[in-house]
Amino acid sequence: MKKQILHERHEFDSVRELVEWAADTYGAAPAISYKNNPNKPETRVSVSFFDLRDTVRALASELLYMGCAGKKLALIGKLSYEWAYTYYAALSVGAILVPLDRDWNADDLVDTAKKAGVSYVFGDEGIADKISAVADALELSEPPVYLCAKKEQRTLAALISDGEARFKASPADYFNAEIDADALSLLVFTSGTTGKGKGVMLSQRAILSDMSSVIPYIDFGHKTIAVLPPHHTYGSTVMFIGHMQIGCEIYISCGLRYIQKEFKEEQPEHLILVPLYLETFYRKMNSKVKETGKTEILEKTIKISNIARRVGIDMRKKLFSSFADVFGGKVKMIISGGAPVSQEIVDFYDSIGISTLNGYGITECAPIVAVNRSRNIVPGSVGNVIDIDTVKIDEPNEDGEGEICVKGSNVMIGYYNDEEATAEAFDSEGFFRTGDYGKLDENGVLYITGRKKNLIILSNGKNVYPEEIESELSSIPGVGDVIVYEGKSVRGIDHNAIVAEIYPDPEFMEENAIEDAYAYFKPFVDEYNKNCVAYKRVGVVKVRDEEFPKNTLRKILRFKLDTSIE
Repeated sequence: MKKQILHERHEFDSVRELVEWAADTYGAAPAISYKNNPNKPETRVSVSFFDLRDTVRALASELLYMGCAGKKLALIGKLSYEWAYTYYAALSVGAILVPLDRDWNADDLVDTAKKAGVSYVFGDEGIADKISAVADALELSEPPVYLCAKKEQRTLAALISDGEARFKASPADYFNAEIDADALSLLVFTSGTTGKGKGVMLSQRAILSDMSSVIPYIDFGHKTIAVLPPHHTYGSTVMFIGHMQIGCEIYISCGLRYIQKEFKEEQPEHLILVPLYLETFYRKMNSKVKETGKTEILEKTIKISNIARRVGIDMRKKLFSSFADVFGGKVKMIISGGAPVSQEIVDFYDSIGISTLNGYGITECAPIVAVNRSRNIVPGSVGNVIDIDTVKIDEPNEDGEGEICVKGSNVMIGYYNDEEATAEAFDSEGFFRTGDYGKLDENGVLYITGRKKNLIILSNGKNVYPEEIESELSSIPGVGDVIVYEGKSVRGIDHNAIVAEIYPDPEFMEENAIEDAYAYFKPFVDEYNKNCVAYKRVGVVKVRDEEFPKNTLRKILRFKLDTSIE
């Protein structure tokens, strides 16, 4: 397969080298922008690559003076400019960054910080009680630093002010600070969807090489809007490492309640999202069409447009501009990761002129393993395996499906202080066992089948991948979320059954005056059962009154579900 290169590939040995190169390459162009007040346009701030570099140099110089090199620095905050430059600065002098979820309760933050052996704590003033609890519990020699403090507290601004003088007096200290590209630099504690997370040890080479391998094949625009939580590698590596390599402006969103307004004001050209956003906007757009009674007209227009595209006539921009306006009018591409997205939704966005590049990754791989390329989108897949990785399918079945195993420079060093878990995670050839099932075609295109831990093994030996059934049932109108699992019967194992647990879309239920959700969904599930193979039939339908428990990337926490049935 011919590779269509869209961007020159660049390799970096450290984040410091990347920051310096980006300033030399992109200079006065905007790197990061944001608003201090979401309701006041005049508070919008634009930071150039030059300005960002100078801030990183100053903060990094002060971190070096404080003794942060080689020590663990916890960063507990929301997505912000301050979070971003602290991330760059810490890694630029060889500190070990420990990004933590600000929404965790104080006890979980304390326990994780202790487990990590944190020496410094940086965090949001808005969660000062949690930050203080962590600092007090660890009995730190240095007081906590607040990213955007409004009170008499130690602030980033003060550190930067002192650091500017230090860098000016001795820039060599910063440039010569030792950084081992293959040593632990980023300690990421996975929130997990199956239980207590582990500490994933990543090197700077892992995150840098991961992005260098992805970028050449993606048709990025000049501006994006950042919305994902930064303590996840998807939200930090892709956003802050990847976008710096391509010189793209990152506008940092003020939050979900403002996102629609920000799309219109900022007019991003591409987006990095999780499926939840795609699904939400998809439902809203279709709901508005339904309100106007034009669903049939839309379906016919899409059909005609798709036929025209086959003969080289693309009318999408003209026909579907009102849909594109939802994202500000200029979005041409969305990268989706973090969870599966249905092909129906991908096809819809493609039909209205927005390419959706579905990808696959995992924290332990920094995070991307495979992603569809702008010039080679393969429906139903998560795209080509990235160049630096070798993927093998372990113990494939008759359909070529087995556990996805990965080897490459982006793979983690191991799990922090957990030799047993690390040993279990790698096979005898040094491949990381992802715990996900899939298959690989002859062109290096990867297809995800399901999660190993979610696999249902029936008494007759048949394997059922819940995600496959979930994909089918998620297309039922009115399904907000659906999870499939093996229901454990109180009457014994012989009475276990496949369960489909559904959380209805509240807006759909209200708009269609549906009071009995179970009675509404059951015929759809019965229809699925008629058309599927016998061992994949759903035996029990459950309907929830409230949303599934989710983490900050909006992944459903399966381990918290009650899987018992009568």
